[in-house]
Amino acid sequence: MKRYGSVIKVKPEWEESYKQIHAHTWAGVLEKITACNIRNYSIFLRDGYLFSYVEDVGNDFAGDMAKMAEDPVTQAWWKFTDLCQEPVAS
Repeated sequence: MKRYGSVIKVKPEWEESYKQIHAHTWAGVLEKITACNIRNYSIFLRDGYLFSYVEDVGNDFAGDMAKMAEDPVTQAWWKFTDLCQEPVAS
């Protein structure tokens, strides 16, 4: 098993919407996450930043992430949730 983490910001005006959206994550998105060998997917919100943590139980993380990115339901979810997020300045 490998562990991965990431950080992204939540737009302040979208923080409450982000919480509501993720309280009702679409079933198809959750099914695809599991099918792509992701377990223990956790997202923590603190001071406007989202910290995500996942455990990968597969043998091809990049391939699994490509499969996830090709999924129409996941693409629609990302389009929906991307409204709430912005990259972290480097």
